[in-house]
Amino acid sequence: MRIRISLVVVGVLMASWGGWELLRSVDLHGLVRLPLWLGGAVVVDDFVLAPLTIGVGWVVARWSHRPGAHRTVGVVRATLVAAGVTSLIALPLLWRQGTGVNPTVLPRDYLRDWLLLEATIVLVGAVGYFTFSRVRASSGDIGGR
Repeated sequence: MRIRISLVVVGVLMASWGGWELLRSVDLHGLVRLPLWLGGAVVVDDFVLAPLTIGVGWVVARWSHRPGAHRTVGVVRATLVAAGVTSLIALPLLWRQGTGVNPTVLPRDYLRDWLLLEATIVLVGAVGYFTFSRVRASSGDIGGR
């Protein structure tokens, strides 16, 4: 119980310090824009990302009901999750590429790097898909024919 209380105290102290630093280092205009940005993130999550994820999950679930798909559906899901997460991380870099006063802030070709990363993820996923789809079902395999 003491450990739990001490962790709560440490957490409250760290949150208080972070709030103090936020108020000390951000101007009034930034403090007004911060809730707008956070609210926009909630709206995008609730009305874009969640329906998109549910739709893709539904399509993959419908696709996985065919014979033999149980061996490959995990590879497809993992590939989609990896591609989606890396795309979400790369979007701010892709949007801000070449903008701003200082051209040395984002000097790399992020579009090329992101496309290479996505191509690598899809290639690894395709190798996994074709590897698992060619595996013959054993007698103990659930749903194997």
